[in-house]
This record gives sequence, C-alpha cells and structure tokens, in this order.
Amino acid sequence: MLKTETPSTQHAQLDQYSVEALVAALVDDQTQALRAVQAAEPSIGAAVHAMAPRIAAGGRLIYVGAGTSGRLGILDSVELFPTFSWPHERAVALLAGGLGAMFEAVEGAEDDRAKGASDLRLLYPVYNDVVLLVAASGTTPYVLGALQAARMVGALTVGIANNIGTPLTADADVGITLDTGPEVISGSTRLKAGTAQKVVLNTLSSALMVRLNKVYGNLMVDMHATNVKLVERAVRLTMHATGVDADIARGVLERCHFHVKVAIVALLKNTSIEDAQNLLDAADGNVRKALKP
Repeated sequence: MLKTETPSTQHAQLDQYSVEALVAALVDDQTQALRAVQAAEPSIGAAVHAMAPRIAAGGRLIYVGAGTSGRLGILDSVELFPTFSWPHERAVALLAGGLGAMFEAVEGAEDDRAKGASDLRLLYPVYNDVVLLVAASGTTPYVLGALQAARMVGALTVGIANNIGTPLTADADVGITLDTGPEVISGSTRLKAGTAQKVVLNTLSSALMVRLNKVYGNLMVDMHATNVKLVERAVRLTMHATGVDADIARGVLERCHFHVKVAIVALLKNTSIEDAQNLLDAADGNVRKALKP
C-alpha cells in the first residue's frame, strides 16, 4: 500500500480528540510537509537548472494533475502573470475532468490515461516546453498518460509525487519525491501532501522567474499593476530601489505604464523612459546589467 494511503498510527482515535487536540494534531502534521520538501532540495534544484534554458528559449510551463494536485497547478499558473508579468499563453494547466473539476470533483477522470495523453497533445508540446506533472500517488493514469505524450516530443518532464519509487518520478526527466508519509486523515492528500506540492510549485516557478531576471535584489520588479493595491506596491518598490519620494516615483511610473523595471533604470541612470527600456532590452531584462556604466 502507498504511504499516502496508509492509515496513520499516530492518530488512530482522531474522532475522539477535543477541538484543541484536533487542531494541534492537524497543524503539527503539516510540519512534515516542509521537512519532505527540504529533503528534496537537490532534485528541486536539478529541475530549476533543467527548466531555465528551455523556458529562456521560449518554452511554456505546462502543469498537469488531477484533484488537489491539478488545482494547485492551476493556481501556480494563473499567479505568474500578476506577479511576474508572465504571458498567460506560456503558463498552461491541465486538470483531469477539465476546468469544471476546479470547482466540482470529477473523481473518475483521473483514471483515464488516454485522455491525459490526448489533452497534452492538444497543446502541441515542443522540445522547449516544460511539463510539470503532479500526483500524490505517483501512479495517477491521467498524469502518466500526459507524461508519455510529453516524452514522445522531447519536452522536459518534471514528475512530483509523494511516494517513493513511483512511475511518475522514475519515468520523468527529473523526479521530485516528497515523502510526506501517511495523512492524519487517512488518504486525504489535500493535507500535507498537497502542502508539500504547493511549496515545490512555488519554489520551482519563483526560482525560475528569478533566473529569468524578473527580480531585482529581492524586489518584484516585473509585476503587473492591475489594481490599486498593486499600483501602490509599484510605487513603494520604485521608492525602495531608487530612494526617490512617492511623487517622483509615481510620476515616472505613469510615464512607463507602471513598469517598475523601467522606472528604476530611468531614475538611477537619469535617462528617458525610452532609453531605459532600450538598456533593459540590451541586458535581456536584467536590471543590474542595465545599470552598469
């Protein structure tokens, strides 16, 4: 039996716990998620090394999963645009059962291996695409079907599972095993297995964006200011990076459509918006290189 499906021996009387003990058990169990991710850091790093050149060459991030795993993939994909101005068409997610399964479970859909393969083929994957395949069990047929289809065209495959020695991690180009063990509620991998998956997806996409020059220092300088909160964040980031006051920062940002990178270079180089953009283009979007004399 898979570890993620094995009943936990630690909390066999869970239904008899007081509310306080129940909350403590559930919270404490989540700490194992982070330990599992930390143990997998070498393979996570290997994945980032493999992903970066393909994405830099124009590839897409394609997330594949079923149930909680698939929903986490969708979540990671949609947040890349506001956070890093990453194009929507370059972060695509497949969920067994279709997008409707985001809101209503379609449990049988995960058993269709052929559908996983055909759904991926409909995205016309190519060599530079990176396919992130997530399944707590590591044996989900829908995900394994997508894995096979991705490998047939040479796309980079990264398999993420919560059990040791699974087909998903063994057959992917890079396998990431998150050994989270039995769930406090038996088999409910929306708990610490899902938490570990979320941390890994966050880490992979964030590390990738740092490597792609979407960050200056630790500042989110390629964000997309789509609402009042984000506009104010853009102003604060520009102030922090350049030392100017809010009025000056806002004025420059308004002239460059709130593109923080451009505003920083324009202010620190004391140059026009157009010249700042040209400097960034020549530096492949790297703010530090654009600021060099």
